Amino acid sequence: MDGFDDMTDPPAPQTLPSASLLQAGPPIEPISRLMVYTPDQWEEFVEEWVSGVLKEKYTAVRRFTGANDRGIDIAGFADAAMLNGVWDLYQCKRFQSSVTPGAAWPEIGKVLWHSFQGHYNAPRAYYFMAPKGVGTTLNQLLAHAPNLKARVKKEWEKNIAGAITGTATIALDGAFAAYVEAFDFSIFKSISPRELIDQHRKTQYFLSRFGGALPARPKPDGPPNDIQDHEQKYVGQLLAAYGDHTKQTVADAAALDQWKPLREHFHRSRESFYHAESLRVFVREKVEPGTFETLQNEIYDGVIDTVDGQHADGYERVKATAKAAQEMSLDAHPLGASALTKDRHGICHQLANEDRLQWTK
Repeated sequence: MDGFDDMTDPPAPQTLPSASLLQAGPPIEPISRLMVYTPDQWEEFVEEWVSGVLKEKYTAVRRFTGANDRGIDIAGFADAAMLNGVWDLYQCKRFQSSVTPGAAWPEIGKVLWHSFQGHYNAPRAYYFMAPKGVGTTLNQLLAHAPNLKARVKKEWEKNIAGAITGTATIALDGAFAAYVEAFDFSIFKSISPRELIDQHRKTQYFLSRFGGALPARPKPDGPPNDIQDHEQKYVGQLLAAYGDHTKQTVADAAALDQWKPLREHFHRSRESFYHAESLRVFVREKVEPGTFETLQNEIYDGVIDTVDGQHADGYERVKATAKAAQEMSLDAHPLGASALTKDRHGICHQLANEDRLQWTK
């Protein structure tokens, strides 16, 4: 047929698609995800960045919402005085393009006016944050405080005076003009979206927001020779379970030397406990707070019926519970692929250490 002589067959695939690719499609770069965020989602992202990356700088981080926010989106407070102390302001702008001087003028005006009125101290630093960044013209002004001040004064009557409160026109005169003249305009800065993403990777929120896998896990250390204070509860439970099995009092770990299987089980149990503790520490700074605890809860829900079932003695209950934890599916949990057999067994001992599981009745 005319017009179809040059048609070719579709190219043959060179690789097999993964299950995750078929389920979710090709991965989307974080910078592209930012572009489709709503204003609320953008503020949430910036709040995560401030709380996660800059947590050493602040005693508290607060997000301000509503019509009477006085020009504050997110604030990081360096002391207990909060808005009356030392603090930094993160102004979130969600536009279809980069932030222009015209968009910045009213926001700068709000900080000048409200700090002059004593509604809050002038912030130590003020950052413009936008998914598409700050435009070249505004960035040049932010990089040169005298030029920025001169432009703000020039733009005041036309583009700032009526945009501060929405109910009144704020004239730049008298004591307020003197305040603006003395104000430190070098506090106004910007942070690029790529900087935000690179730094956000260090937070507990990055994987849940942008996807990806946990980094390689370091090999866990074995348990110390001496039983530590934080092990006392689950160790005591194990000794009670062994006593239930042998029908003799097992006062301490040294008493297990007369029963090789029990001694070896005890050593494996301590290894598993520390394995699970290493997983807890490993994911602490890499996933959202509480994620490891939800894994503990998932395993608890999967083994509690086994714990409550009929067993010959406490030792048999421990073994049956560990087997149930080992065999249960954790595919739906974000840490499921990271929970090795020793982790699953160790989490059972963590739960016993918290008195959530009992080996003897």
